[in-house]
Parts: sequence; C-alpha cells; structure tokens
Amino acid sequence: MLSPLDLSLINGPIPQLATAAAALALTYLAIRKNRTWWSRVLPIVVLTCALVVTGLVLVVDHVWKPWPEPLPPVLAVWLGAALVALTLAAVRLRSGRWYGRAFGVLLALGVTASAAVATNAHFGQYPTTRAVLDVFRNDTVALNDAAPPPTSVVEVPAGQKLADVWKRPADLPDRGVVTEAEIPGAFKARPAWIYLPPAYNAVPRPRLPVIVLMAGQPGSPRDWFDGGRILDNLDAYARQHDGLAPIVVVVDQLGTSTANPLCLDSKLGQSETYLARDVPAWIKQRLTVDERRESWTVAGFSQGATCSVQLAVRAPDVYGNFVALAPQPEPSLGTRQETVKAAFGGDEAAFVRVNPMDVLARQRFPHTAGMVVAGRDDVTYRKADAEVFEACRKAGMDVQWKELPNNHDWNMAREGLFGSMPWLAQRTGLVR
Repeated sequence: MLSPLDLSLINGPIPQLATAAAALALTYLAIRKNRTWWSRVLPIVVLTCALVVTGLVLVVDHVWKPWPEPLPPVLAVWLGAALVALTLAAVRLRSGRWYGRAFGVLLALGVTASAAVATNAHFGQYPTTRAVLDVFRNDTVALNDAAPPPTSVVEVPAGQKLADVWKRPADLPDRGVVTEAEIPGAFKARPAWIYLPPAYNAVPRPRLPVIVLMAGQPGSPRDWFDGGRILDNLDAYARQHDGLAPIVVVVDQLGTSTANPLCLDSKLGQSETYLARDVPAWIKQRLTVDERRESWTVAGFSQGATCSVQLAVRAPDVYGNFVALAPQPEPSLGTRQETVKAAFGGDEAAFVRVNPMDVLARQRFPHTAGMVVAGRDDVTYRKADAEVFEACRKAGMDVQWKELPNNHDWNMAREGLFGSMPWLAQRTGLVR
C-alpha cells in the first residue's frame, strides 16, 4: 500500500486540491456583508498587493538579478494570492468574534501553504512529502566510515569492462550511502554531497566511474538529493546491476545559494580551477575510482548544465563525457555586456577565450561525448539548448539530443539524468 508520504506533490490530486482550497479560502476572505468593504477595503487591498508584487518582481528581475531569467509568472500570481489572503485576514482581525478571526487566519495560512505547493509543483523540487520531510532510507555517513578499506581492487583486463569481471558478493548491501565532505581548493565552496553505491562496500573494491554533478542557481549540492532523488534512482539502478553504479560527487560551483561565479576563473573567483583541477584531484586521492577520462562525466541542471558544457571544452583531459540538462548558450549574469563587466572588467576578449560556444567554434573535440537534454515546454532555454547541441556536433563531439515533455524543472532534470544512465554506463565501461 502506498504510504501517504509517497503521494505526489507535483501531479495528481494534492496540487489540484491545494489550488481549489486556495480559491475557496480567498473567496471566503473576500466576501463580507458590508458596502464599505466592497467599495473601499477590498479594492484597496487587492490593488496594494498587486503593486507590491509588481514592485518586488521588478526589483528581483532588474535590480537584484539573482539569476539571469525573469521570475516565472506563476510565482508572482501565487505570491499575490498569498499576500491578499494574509492582508484580508489581518483586516478581519479588527472585528468579529474571536473564532471568526482565528478561522480567517487559518484560511490565510492555508492559501500560503497552497502557494508553496503550487510553486513546488511548478519546479518539481520535492516530488513527495517524504522528500520534504527528508525521510531518507539511507543514513548519511562519514567518508572514512563509508566502507572498510579495501585490501585490493578489482582488476579489469585490457579490452574488457568491469561488468565482465565483477561478481556481486553475497553480503553486499542493497543500498548505497551518502557522505558530506569539504573539498578544499582555489574556490570557497560549500561541502559536497557524495553518493557511494553498494559495490563501494565490496572487498576487493571495484574502480568505479565518476559523475561530478551540479545543481542550478539558486541552489546547493543537496538539491540533487531532494529534487533529484539520487538515492532512490541510483539505488534502483544498482539493484539491477549487481550493486554497480557510478560514484556521484555533487559539488558546489556557486559558493552561496544565489551567487553565480560563472564556473570561470575571473574577478568573481577561481571556480573553473576548482572544478577542473581541485575537485578531480581530491576525488582521485580519497575515493577508489576509475581514473581514465572516459570514465569521468561532468553533468548539471540549468546553470550547472552550462557549467558542464564549459568544463567539457575547458577541461577535456579530465572529463570525457558530459550531460547538460537545459544549459544556457553561455555563462550569463544577464546580458553579455553585464557578464563581461562583472567577470572581466569589460574585457570581452578575455570572455571570448573561455566562453564555451566560442571555444567550440574554433576547436574540435572528437574524443568527447555528451548528451544535451531539453524540456519541450521550456520556452526560455529550449532554443538555446538546441544551439548548444549543434555547436557540440559541429565541433566533432559524439553528442546526443534528448527532448523531454517537461518544462525547466526538476521533473526534467531527474528524468534527463537517470535516462542517460544506460548510455553513460556503456561509455564508462560499467556494463557490457
């Protein structure tokens, strides 16, 4: 029987009921048997809230600009609905019986909760209540305690793949583990979140392929464990492949949730050096991994997808594969002029030297493979994703295109990443 914690918060009855409940609550809060209410109070509340939301959107989109794309209209609508509900409940506190006032406050809080449900459904951040409550089926462990130190590694003869020689131990667990670790380097990053598959507990231990993964902006490494559901999906993959799955290191390419150092070495920080040199060096030193570039993949969603394309062309000696889930055509803080000014003090030539689309136009990458994934309903980046794919193809990459029936959200990111696993497993030698 399906647990209530596993009911979808993205599709089905919960978001629909939340929207219906919000509409009924707003209707109740808006109705009063008072002519002054209808002629003055209600219009003033609605107009004031609309002006506040409009001003906030303008500040976010044109002054603060924490991300290059505009604030989605659905967020503005739901923010306005919540603000109207809270304001009407506050106005009602001035009159009526105590239980009527309390009921109005509860209704306003219900509209606010419905707004949160609708926003989550739009982005697909938390697919279930279990994800919201962080009720993981696996424990987070310290890196040194993730598995006993191997006395040897599984050797793979030349011309063969790991699956050809791998034998699942009888006592191998069905689930992987998660660890959180600081990765020091040229860039001040938040701790990385690391998934170690069941096979990592084996003795001897196999040298496993690596996915260096990034979330979008705003965001954090943990997003791939909440919205991306790495544990569920990779554990399911491992169960189908005798415990084998890639090691996934979800790194912080931002520094803070709303920052955007563009994954470049610039005035904004040494993010490229960190991702291209420091992170791989740390992984190879601390984890039992296959060090061949063919076994290394850089992947990401949204701003992290843009970074994955950048690293594929700026560090091809490290990353032999990439998976770009809805990338931008170039690293951006708004317009190119704004980006060049913030990162390179206005030196456009410095930007052109490192911008992936410019690099792809002048260099070839015949030994790099990639997958560009787009959401069919992503009106902001769908066209740009196709441009990135075409630029990679013309540069000689073995690149694939995948279009999913989603928007620019975690639904697309989850399906895009885990839908690429069979292709990646073949590329990295994880399966026959």
